Amino acid sequence: GLCARHAGLDVVRQLEDDPVGYPEKFWLQLGEAGVLDVSELSMLDAVVMYEELGRALAPSPHFVSSVISAGVLRQAGSEWLARVTNGEVIITPAWLEPEGGFGAVGVQVRVDGAGRVTGTKRHVQFASAADRLLVLARDDDGQVAYVLVDPQQQTIASDTQYRVDFNGAAGEKLSAAGWQVWDEVMHDGIILLAAQAVGGARYALDITVQYAKDRQQFDKPLGAFQAIAHYLADAVTTVDGAETLVYEAAWARDAGEPVTRLAPMAKLFACQTFRDVTAMAQQVFGGVGFTVEYDIQLYFRRAKQLQISWWNDRYLEELIAADVLD
Repeated sequence: GLCARHAGLDVVRQLEDDPVGYPEKFWLQLGEAGVLDVSELSMLDAVVMYEELGRALAPSPHFVSSVISAGVLRQAGSEWLARVTNGEVIITPAWLEPEGGFGAVGVQVRVDGAGRVTGTKRHVQFASAADRLLVLARDDDGQVAYVLVDPQQQTIASDTQYRVDFNGAAGEKLSAAGWQVWDEVMHDGIILLAAQAVGGARYALDITVQYAKDRQQFDKPLGAFQAIAHYLADAVTTVDGAETLVYEAAWARDAGEPVTRLAPMAKLFACQTFRDVTAMAQQVFGGVGFTVEYDIQLYFRRAKQLQISWWNDRYLEELIAADVLD
């Protein structure tokens, strides 16, 4: 497949500290495959694709550009949408702020009437590779506005940890406004992130099972020990459950059913499963599992990163509770 040819784990290792963060050939191949325009895919189709991206840990700006940014641009009716969906440009969101949290109140960066942006954003993924930043900011009326900003301006400074400082940076305000736009786009996006977590958890479990079969201790495979076997049995049950929940959320989205509860449930459970399975896998591998020579540590680290990104457990639980209690 595309991931094996252009974004294998050897490429993942090479790009861990790379400022661009993704292989250009892989991005071009995604464009040729016609998957940069997710509006052409059903949610179930996109889930299948994201499971594979999760299995491979494929480094790609597909989520930030083709899913989240394109979702906002589509609601705004922006001419930039066509350039994103054909792969001509990459746009990444700049929405989180220091100590701001994941909700609407966390957006405090300002944009004035002339479209100049001032403030600080953090965790702006692929900031060094993006052609534009999609900045969430407060306008003069206190509304959440969406502003496209060229990251090459001298009024912008960024570091390798994806912190971006704006000092009156010129931007282009989009017609879309209000937190609801972001909320709707994110509910679609977290279903795909849940699928990505399931794909990663499934592959991590597969290589752990294989290790438990191959590694000999006391003249028999590790998997022959009941304690290890029970860990693996519990893990496959949980991964199957997470996958079922993800597919239910995707089906509901395609059927026009509300996903205000199912989408956060899917990401919450899938990411917890990914984290728990990889933590268990580290125990099965033992001390070698933490060394860079073994692949399982890549999945362990990705699992935690995915769990705390793009709406963390606490925020997801608040969304689910609000839907249950309302």
